[in-house]
Amino acid sequence: MTTPNSLPPGKTPREYYGSELRRLREAALPKMSQEKLGALTFVSGTYIGQLENSVRSPQIDLSLRIDDILDSGGVLVRIHELLEYSRFADYFKEAVEHESRAVSICEYAGSVVPGLLQTSDYATAVSLGAQPLLSDDELAELVAARMDRQRLVSATTGPELWFILDEAVLRRVVGSRRIIADQLRHIAALIIRRRLIVQIVAYEAGAHALLGGMLSLMTFSDAPPLVYLEGQHAGQLIDDTGLVARCQRSYDLVRAAALSPEASLALILSAAEVHENAQEQ
Repeated sequence: MTTPNSLPPGKTPREYYGSELRRLREAALPKMSQEKLGALTFVSGTYIGQLENSVRSPQIDLSLRIDDILDSGGVLVRIHELLEYSRFADYFKEAVEHESRAVSICEYAGSVVPGLLQTSDYATAVSLGAQPLLSDDELAELVAARMDRQRLVSATTGPELWFILDEAVLRRVVGSRRIIADQLRHIAALIIRRRLIVQIVAYEAGAHALLGGMLSLMTFSDAPPLVYLEGQHAGQLIDDTGLVARCQRSYDLVRAAALSPEASLALILSAAEVHENAQEQ
């Protein structure tokens, strides 16, 4: 993935994208107006202008179409990767880069559904809960970035995914009863489609090795494993061999204490039904 070090001095990723789009369009032969490029790529000329002036953020499918029309050699798609990278919090950016190369990701979440599994409604509620004064544009950007990460879940060549969730994740009403019920149904559907494995640590398990935290273990085909730990406003990427081994042991202990995948699916569906029934009352 491209990193922010590739940016020209003094430009944000969105500004860089806009200036390169304008340069490529104006250099095209025959001459290409904003209106003509918009018509060829199924958007308005006004929207092309908004991209060039850094008012709007582009979508990957549009970047692909423009690169093809302008025969740019994939320039805009490469800048688009840089733009996506910049949407994450500074402490999370490096973890996202490694996440995209991982062959396996094993994650524990003690209070919130992991970002890779969140629905857009749930992600919206979580984001507003943490930052209630977000503007509509900032909120949309945060949620879109989270949804984009989920290509790892749907990709047939993506990493092997294993999630352990505390039962509190199932019980907490985030946004509304409908939102959490839909969220749990979404997780259940992914399990049934065999996209990932999920285990639940039931309340009855008591104290365990990862109580209250968030941990992600990533393994790679060409590099040693990494661990990412995150709190509300900070995260830490760990590559120290000894600490990674200790985190792996803690994860294994929690995995042993968790319900089986089959029992976990049943509990997820049961919790969804509880929320749905409560909503109807």
